[in-house]
Amino acid sequence: MGKQEQCQIIAATAALFLAIGGILLVVIPTKDIKEPAQFMYGIVLDAGSSHTGIFIYKWPANKENGTGIVSQHTECHVKGGGISSYADIRGGAAKSLQECMEQAVQDIPKSKHKLTPLYLGATAGMRLLNISKPKESGEILKEVGDKLKTYPFSFKGATILSGQDEGAYGWVTVNYLLENYVKYGFVGHWLSSGRPTVGALDFGGASTQITFVTKETVENKDNQMKLRLYGQDYMIYTQSFLCYGRDQVLHRLLAHLIMTQRTDISIVHPCYPSGYNVSIKLGGVFDSPCVNRQTPYKPDAYLQITGTGNYNQCLGNISKLFSFNNCSYSKCSFDGVFQPNITGNFMAFSAFYYTHNFLQETTGITITSPIHLENAARAVCNMSFQEMETKALGKPELLKDYCAVSIFVKELLIKGYGFDDVSFPHITFQKNAGGTSVGWSLGYMLTFSNLLPAEDTFMSKALRSGAWHALIALFSLLLITAVFFLLCASCKKETDGVV
Repeated sequence: MGKQEQCQIIAATAALFLAIGGILLVVIPTKDIKEPAQFMYGIVLDAGSSHTGIFIYKWPANKENGTGIVSQHTECHVKGGGISSYADIRGGAAKSLQECMEQAVQDIPKSKHKLTPLYLGATAGMRLLNISKPKESGEILKEVGDKLKTYPFSFKGATILSGQDEGAYGWVTVNYLLENYVKYGFVGHWLSSGRPTVGALDFGGASTQITFVTKETVENKDNQMKLRLYGQDYMIYTQSFLCYGRDQVLHRLLAHLIMTQRTDISIVHPCYPSGYNVSIKLGGVFDSPCVNRQTPYKPDAYLQITGTGNYNQCLGNISKLFSFNNCSYSKCSFDGVFQPNITGNFMAFSAFYYTHNFLQETTGITITSPIHLENAARAVCNMSFQEMETKALGKPELLKDYCAVSIFVKELLIKGYGFDDVSFPHITFQKNAGGTSVGWSLGYMLTFSNLLPAEDTFMSKALRSGAWHALIALFSLLLITAVFFLLCASCKKETDGVV
């Protein structure tokens, strides 16, 4: 056998070896490497205006800086109001966190305690307190910070989020959970998803946020944020409206009714259901910086309120909470705030979800258009308090407010943000995504834990152990075959030489 034939045999053997090995790498099923209990954990306290939620997240310890892998481990909702409600109760804010924090100690393996980052982010309730009582605001943050340091976690600080940051982190959370940044691709790599992102609509107790990607020029640079995630740039518009959260809207509405009816003794409330009557202290209405009253009043005086359940009158009063005049930009949403045209799909969560869910359950109307939302709100406003109690599930003390909140949501989405018959069906109302609560807290932790890299990353997949055994056996067989051919060729050459 000549040298040329030997080379052909060796080349053919090598080509076969590479081809079969490559085919096996592509077609043999893969699975994620599983290492039971080998997780990293992170804790975020969402210190909202009406309550505090504690969320524990986890991800495989060997896959930090990956994606699509952080999930919610557990959550705990603190009893009582938000930490801002303890401004006049020394030690109250810290004490309120104790039960849920002790639960967190149990939920996270002891061996991971010191490695677990712990964050507290306060939102609109503390932003308002910081405006009206900055000293008390600072004392509460120090108080809860000192308390959180006593737990065996890696405390990273307690801060008040700006409204724009709250909106941006909510947007990050929504799109992370929907895997809109990257997706699992061919042969075990995470690739650019190629999918458009989803806008985020948040409705809390003291503020509401809208955030979405836009290609339009953002005329007010305060509304613009540039994020770089997985090697992709995202230019987002984000706006937070302080005093437009659910609880503050209800305060503002009640104050507006008192001042327009010019009485501190008794009023009729067109948004409260007929058959509902209540007596409250005036101080509870005017104790917020969102409510401005020029004339003096007695905080301890009682106000009698009688519900009348009148949709049109309720709508007329709520519409006065917005201002659609005096826009200094090419276009505005309301209160002189610039907003580009809405585009794409949106996810609405927090109080948006609860209001939407309540309307559908109590009225039987599937809400997929502005007229559906209007009809459902009208139906709820026409119910007596007794009808509501028979049809609605949940906390009865919230029932009186659903007419007003439903109309406010309608006005905010349709007249404020500009959703119409074409764009409204692109809103999904969700509480969870992929088993994880939707809100700003996950996006906050991902950002500060560096789990959202600026540049492109990928995660490898592992072959099953049986596949590796088969591949090694094939390597051995091909190696033996190659050696056999070489020996045969060598022997043939020697035989030819003897002859």
